[in-house]
This record gives sequence, structure tokens and C-alpha cells, in this order.
Amino acid sequence: MPNLTTAQARRILLAAQGLHRPRVEAPSSRRAVAIAVQRLQVLQIDSVNVLARSHYLPLFSRLGSYDPAHLDALYSRAPRRLVEYWAHEASLVAPELFPHLRVWQRRTWMGAASVPAALRQDLESSILDLLDRGAPLTASSIQRLLGADTGRPAEGWGWRWTAAKRVLEDLFARGTVGSAGRTAQFERLYAPIADVLPDPGLAVEEPDRTQALTVLAERAAGALGVAPARSVADYFRTPVRETRAVLDGLVAAGSLHTASVDGGSESWYLHPAAALPRQARGRALLSPFDSLVFERDRLHRLFDFHYRIEIYTPAERRIHGYYVLPFLLRDAIAARVDLKADRSAGRLMVRASHAEPGAPSDTSAELAEELCLLARWLGLDAVVVEDRGNLASSLSMQVGRLL
Repeated sequence: MPNLTTAQARRILLAAQGLHRPRVEAPSSRRAVAIAVQRLQVLQIDSVNVLARSHYLPLFSRLGSYDPAHLDALYSRAPRRLVEYWAHEASLVAPELFPHLRVWQRRTWMGAASVPAALRQDLESSILDLLDRGAPLTASSIQRLLGADTGRPAEGWGWRWTAAKRVLEDLFARGTVGSAGRTAQFERLYAPIADVLPDPGLAVEEPDRTQALTVLAERAAGALGVAPARSVADYFRTPVRETRAVLDGLVAAGSLHTASVDGGSESWYLHPAAALPRQARGRALLSPFDSLVFERDRLHRLFDFHYRIEIYTPAERRIHGYYVLPFLLRDAIAARVDLKADRSAGRLMVRASHAEPGAPSDTSAELAEELCLLARWLGLDAVVVEDRGNLASSLSMQVGRLL
């Protein structure tokens, strides 16, 4: 069992995630986008659009100014190289992972158990019949065509879905229907899963649960380079105890190795393809839903960085802001910025900017360059740094020098 230092484990993770080296700032091809997605295995989807849709941002962090249409084509045009399903959360994943994820799908909150059985069966049959007839449809279109009640319940948790929407989401979670893409308004386009997957055989494949978990754990371990069992399990949201068991099986088979970090007693799982660069030289703004920051305990352990998403925190109780992106500089998370795209005014708004303790002396200059690059990629003309946070003054000065 090799003993890694925290710094070594950190560089292995950055290399596995494609964040250890400077980007080549040139237009990225569709092939480069596909390779980056394959490295990560999962791109989390989220509806918040205060800056950009979350699944676009991890590729900007790794590729720079790429064309988002290249990513759109991978999951919205047949034969799809990505499909949407429940993974870490709602995510884009390789189609071959779909059957393995389906057997471990445990999200019951979006199910239809609360819908009376007779109504549920009637709606399910009607929805499937409608989708079998033609083009993919949004949930609102399905409800309209069925003549279903579109009024939302007055009470209830979350989105207070209608009965038809609950049945539709239940069909999606069970893998009976899939997503053929998203509309410009970010509505999911539903279709029979066999029509979505490039190989219809994947729609009926039913792998053994242990076999499926082994595939998911190996993919997650490869995307992380080195990680404890709970981090591997968190990548696709599989149960920790069962994930640790298949990881130990992969070690016994020679497909993974174990390592300790700074002599600790906890086993970390090291992928044999993991690289240990001599230094990390990358720079990136990281989406709140980036796979590097998925698992907060590992993030804190390797980067000494405590991070929480404050979107759901009341404004008066937020510490760093609404949509806060960590700023990776070489092998440290040096700062965090609360960003908003003011599209009508053509401005990237830096609502707050905070340097981390011990941040490198060039943090403001490097962050200013990254913000200007991000603004250009988003089609915005200016970067405006508001006076909030301990980095705001120096960052505003550096941005002013670049514009």
C-alpha cells in the first residue's frame, strides 16, 4: 500500500479530472468535447441559469472557449453519445452506463406512489401511448394533449407536481422513457427509452446489481484517480457499504490498488491509470456542480476548502453569495466568486469575491484573466466587480487593466 502525501493525492485528482495543466486557448472540436466528457463520466444538470447551465461549465473549465453546440449534439442527436439519467443527480452519462445506473436507482421522491393506483395506471398507459405515436414531447405538451389537470396542488414539498407530471417522472426514473434532449427553455423532451438510446438493447439489459455497481465504481475511481470509498460512491450516488465491497473486489482482482494518505488508516482506492504530475499548473473557475467539488469531505481533506452552495440559503444569511464558483489556481483553491450574467446589459457581474487564507500573490491577476475569458465565452462585453469581499478591490484593479 503506497503512502501518498496530501499534495500528491491532490495532483492525482486534478490530473484525473483534466485540471492539472494550462488549457490551449483555441476553438475546441466536437472530438475534444467528447474526450473531456468521457474523462469525467458524468456532467450534472441543474436548472439554475444565473450564469450558464451547469452542464456547460465543467467543459469550459477544462477546454476554455468551446462551442456548447458540440455538447448539445452529443445528447440531442441520434446516435447519441450521451443520455440524460439519474447519476450523481440528473446528469449526462455514456449510454452504456444507463442499465447499470437503472438497477441502482433509488430516488423515490419523484415517484408516483402518492397518485391513486387507478389514476396512475390510466395516466401511465396514456402517456406511453402518446409517446409511441411520434416526436418527443415536453411534460407540458403531454399534459395538454391528454387533457390532464394542469393545476398544481396547493400544498406539498418541492415543485408540487401534478399527477400526470408525477407519473411521467416515475416513468423516467424507472428507465421506461428517456430524454431526447432539452428545449431552448430547458424543458426535457420525453421519448420511449429505446428511441433515445443508440443501442435499443440497452433499454432491456438487466445486469446483476453487483456487476452493475462494479462497473460504476471502476468508472468513478478512474474519474477521481484516487479517492476513499465514500467519494467513489458519491460520484454516481451509490450506497457506500456496497460500493466499498466491490472496490475491495476490484483490488483483489488487480484492477485497483489501495493507498493511504499521509499515513492515515483509511484506505483510498488508486486507479492504475492514474497519473501523478510533478506539479499542477492549471487554472479554472469551477461550477458549484463540477465533479471536482461533488464530495465536500474530500474537497476539504485535499484542498482545505470548506464549500457549501448557498442558493437555498436566505439572502441575509449567505456568507459568500448566491452562485459561488471556487477558483482553482495551480494546486490550490485560491478564491471564490459570486457570479451573475447580466445578459441584457452584456455584463458579467462579480457580486462578491473572496480570497482564501494563504492565497497566492497572483490570485487577483489570474482570476481577472479567467473572468474576462469567461465573459467572452458567454458573449458578454464587460466584467463588473462589485465592492464586496476581501478580494474585490485588487480584483477590480486587475480587471480594469485588462479591459
